[in-house]
Amino acid sequence: MFARQGDAGLVTAIASGISFDDHGDHGDIDVEAPKLTGTEITGQKPSHFVEHGGEFTAFFDGEGVARIISEKAVLEGKSDVQEVKTDAPQHGVAVAYGSHVLLSEPNKEKPDELPVGIRTVDESGKQVGEIAACPDLHGEASSGNILAFACATGLLVVTHGDGAPEIKHLPYSDSLPDGKSTTLIGGRGLQYFLGNYGADKVVLIDPTVESDAFRLIELPTRRVHFAVDPTRPKFAYVFTEDGQLHQLDVVAGKIANSLKLTDPYSMDGHWNDPRPRIAVAGDKIVVTDPLQGKLHLVDAASFAKAGEIAVDGKPYNIVAVGGSGEVHDEGGENKHAHSHDHGDDQVYKGYFEDHQIKERALSDWAGDWQSVYPYLKDGTLDPVMAHKAETGDQSADEYRAYYEIGYRTDVERIEINGDSVKFFKDGKPLEARYASDGYEILTYEKGNRGVRFIFKKTEGDAAAPQYIQFSDHKIAPEAAGHYHLYWGNDRSALLEEVTNWPTYYPSSLSAKEIVSEMMAH
Repeated sequence: MFARQGDAGLVTAIASGISFDDHGDHGDIDVEAPKLTGTEITGQKPSHFVEHGGEFTAFFDGEGVARIISEKAVLEGKSDVQEVKTDAPQHGVAVAYGSHVLLSEPNKEKPDELPVGIRTVDESGKQVGEIAACPDLHGEASSGNILAFACATGLLVVTHGDGAPEIKHLPYSDSLPDGKSTTLIGGRGLQYFLGNYGADKVVLIDPTVESDAFRLIELPTRRVHFAVDPTRPKFAYVFTEDGQLHQLDVVAGKIANSLKLTDPYSMDGHWNDPRPRIAVAGDKIVVTDPLQGKLHLVDAASFAKAGEIAVDGKPYNIVAVGGSGEVHDEGGENKHAHSHDHGDDQVYKGYFEDHQIKERALSDWAGDWQSVYPYLKDGTLDPVMAHKAETGDQSADEYRAYYEIGYRTDVERIEINGDSVKFFKDGKPLEARYASDGYEILTYEKGNRGVRFIFKKTEGDAAAPQYIQFSDHKIAPEAAGHYHLYWGNDRSALLEEVTNWPTYYPSSLSAKEIVSEMMAH
């Protein structure tokens, strides 16, 4: 993390204390106390601070100088910077873009006004190409491999060109009212930009199209802050001065839900007065409430209040830092921190792009598996239900009733070996061979999605199901740790089943180990 301290002329690097180690089939997470790394970038009036491709760039308005430092240097606590100068002090911005640097061009006729364009320079500082015009330049963001700058006339859209960055101008649509964006945020998972547009509007921008690239969204009152959701790409959030948090459906281009969180915060007064700010931390949306000295927690799935955290002073800006993985104690026995590492948290929660899905072989589910339904019935899973109730919106009994429907099955064991699948009912097996029949993508009520990997019977016992469909929160080849299985003779009808999902864990796990696994999810 970085703390930009404008009055002190200083940008300070802070180590979060969180580090990761990828072990292929799982990830380890180590959590220590945060500390200063020792990296400091000094200069007059630091303003815009930008990260791109592992390079951090701080622009110092009082000097018109950009200072660039690598992520590697910061992690080592070094302060070795590359300096790139512009022609004059300005309220500017710079972005390290591969082997080039994009620099704001000062308004030489009116030095106190905003920059007027973008100059591209190479590693030696030599200008490449013409200056790209961008009057009243203010606002920068990246989404995927696209970088954008906000101008009075539209956006400058930057992509990797042949040997140098390619810059194109995307003009505001004629259908938009007078106005401009001065703050941009880049979408995660979906490629778009979210920008302000006047005091009580925001605009969704698709940088990949030339017509209808801008969609305006009217807000009920003036805007205080906005943020995108890095975990659920479909959503973004806007807080307005009436104390409401609004959930934006980026795909539909409209406000999907609104939630009253605080007393009103007027936008009248100094621009830097403490007002609410938004951060997304895993399954929670967090909103600061400076006047009340608290953080409001909102459940991202249900968009309902999920608690408060009292803090000293006036919490203002907020940054969420974290991740998931396994924590190992000194004795070597692992414990779970926050949640299991599932390769990709977004995918595990059902947020992914179609191109990420890959065909999977039956070998991903090979092994001897036991149903967890008997453990629910005999009370073994009661601690799991109680644990869910502690952080969820239902009681332990309500969760138990929900999983009673979900886990219900009379197939107590499944054995998968090669293309052979054995179903054990009352200890007696049904066996058949299965071949891949593709996959289907399902969209659920809360907006996330799942993939069913489908296999069709090729031969075997007549009573064995014609189709089996696996769902295990994974969308590409990877061995399953547990799975939900649907089976029957009607492929389409099975895809409609979303309430009963018999669930299987390795038969080698004890009841206690299964409870531990479930509570870690």
